Amino acid sequence: MFQRLRDKHPGSSVPHIIGWRLCQFASCVVLRLLYRLEVRNYRVVPARGPVLIAANHQSFLDPPAVGCRVTTRQLDFVARSGLFGAKRSGGFLAFLNSIPVAEEGPDAKAIKEIIRRLRMGRCVMIFPEGSRSPTGEIQPFKRGVALLVKRAECPVVPAAIDGAFEAWPRGRRPRVWRAPKVRVLYGDPIPYEELMAGGADAALARVEREVRALHKQLRGH
Repeated sequence: MFQRLRDKHPGSSVPHIIGWRLCQFASCVVLRLLYRLEVRNYRVVPARGPVLIAANHQSFLDPPAVGCRVTTRQLDFVARSGLFGAKRSGGFLAFLNSIPVAEEGPDAKAIKEIIRRLRMGRCVMIFPEGSRSPTGEIQPFKRGVALLVKRAECPVVPAAIDGAFEAWPRGRRPRVWRAPKVRVLYGDPIPYEELMAGGADAALARVEREVRALHKQLRGH
């Protein structure tokens, strides 16, 4: 039984895995109560092996909203390094398997850490826009992510979220009264060989197209 738990997050202790799962369950309950969270097609996320999940970034709600229904394994997240400054928040983010990343420019240290965790067989969620969207619309993906995708040597699962910007706009407080519905849609995993057939830049462009198409589908266009 314990081995099955450890397989959900290679390298972590059983108490940590159980604690993380409790946080995941609690966040899912809160998101469903406040924002009527709907997550579709999440079962496409492979249950084993290294995987990157690439999603658009609308608000602080994105990591729990995108990841809370994936129960076959546990996820690692990227978070801007400034959030790790305070002792309590930094410790909690580390407990949630978060990886600090610089807010400006390429971050070789963060990329190295993401690759290390993927080599362990983990699943890492990234936000290729680099920061939360100021408008809710998808911003151009950062070119530095192409290097990460190339070095990751693993499938990439595109995902899109909508409604999170209206629920918690950048620079404002979250809405908890008459809040909009938050929806997430996963796309099928893209095999590494297929993704890299045209090179790193083409791979990044492919991921961006997939995420934009999923976002458009969420909006009913």
